[in-house]
Amino acid sequence: MKPKEKAASYKPAEDREKDLKLALLRIQKGRAKTGETKLSIAAVAREAGVSTALIHNYYPGIAEAIRESQGRSSRAMRDVKHQDLLAERKKSAGYRQEIEELRAKVANLASINEVLLEDNRVLREKMDDRKVVELASRKPQG
Repeated sequence: MKPKEKAASYKPAEDREKDLKLALLRIQKGRAKTGETKLSIAAVAREAGVSTALIHNYYPGIAEAIRESQGRSSRAMRDVKHQDLLAERKKSAGYRQEIEELRAKVANLASINEVLLEDNRVLREKMDDRKVVELASRKPQG
């Protein structure tokens, strides 16, 4: 391309943005010059005669408008994911608390179990001792 031709294809940012918005509207209304029917960043770029990189890099507002029209707004998706993340963190904190409580209960039960095992051992030793005499249980008087 000659320098003169390059200068002729250059448009001010405001004009380029206007062209992109018009291309977006033409596709949405089914009046695209290129015959585009499905809305996408690539379709808008073809309709406006620019590259997709230009839209992504210099006109993020246009790219976001296209995504919103597609129902895939990056901001909306980000907000939904953020809310999901917060909910999962809250559940996770609840689970950690429950685990700590259960560990404390297990430790307490293990301690009680050790005491009972020792009492059981002592009682077995007493039963095996010949000096221990079994007493008849008294019946309550009624």
